[in-house]
Amino acid sequence: MSNGFYNVPIAVNEPVKAYAPGSSERTELLAEYKRMNNTTVDVPMYIGDKKVFTNDKRNLTPPHEHGHIIGTSNYGGEKEVRDAIDAAMTARKKWANMSWEHRASIFLKAADLLAGPFRAKLNAATMLAQSKNVMQAEIDAACELIDFFRFNVKYMSQLYKEQPESLPGMWNRLEHRPLEGFVFALTPFNFTSICANLCAAPAMLGNVVVWKPAETQIYSAQVIMELFQAAGLPDGVINMVTVSGKEISKVVFQDKNFAGLHFTGSTDVFRHFGKE
Repeated sequence: MSNGFYNVPIAVNEPVKAYAPGSSERTELLAEYKRMNNTTVDVPMYIGDKKVFTNDKRNLTPPHEHGHIIGTSNYGGEKEVRDAIDAAMTARKKWANMSWEHRASIFLKAADLLAGPFRAKLNAATMLAQSKNVMQAEIDAACELIDFFRFNVKYMSQLYKEQPESLPGMWNRLEHRPLEGFVFALTPFNFTSICANLCAAPAMLGNVVVWKPAETQIYSAQVIMELFQAAGLPDGVINMVTVSGKEISKVVFQDKNFAGLHFTGSTDVFRHFGKE
């Protein structure tokens, strides 16, 4: 075990690429967009160390071209939700006990990967699945998400450094710990960066997550899960399930290990939670 006070890398905003004609980023993105547009993927659920496929497959199509199928998603039900909760709780103790700087390093690695080899793929997925143009995708899926990862590490460090004052003869110390159970992340369709951040922010602080992406964001959600895996996030820390809101709600909100909700969406949907 090592001892030290660690200063995290200085967080700076990721520069927005221009995608000018003839630029390398434009060439790379166009090639990736064409590749993804001309192939189909079968997006699984990510539960623990398993990729889960079902017989309930639903087409994924661009909002701007409903007749063009770019993939299918695999829908589950109560069983898959319970499996995801079990996987999260199995991963919880080891993840919660991991030192904060090691957790931070995983998400800093995710930021570097997104700034590099994953940039074109996540931008292209956002353009296809959510009908964003190149600049909208670049600002959202790439730059804002990179900033979320890097600045959240900075904020986590600041949070842990905040300590109470002590009177003479005393030393008051505050230790932050994760929640006792799992966090349910329910994310919107319109911002890829928000979708990833609603999972990553609680995970960075040592929590485990069950994530349900919006139906129209499943395509780019797979790329987010691939990014987390490439960065070294342990299996079970973030579990992605594709189920109906009704199916997941009646399991999650009744589970004894439900510890928190991370949600961005409409007021009507939020009010519905209280009825579950």
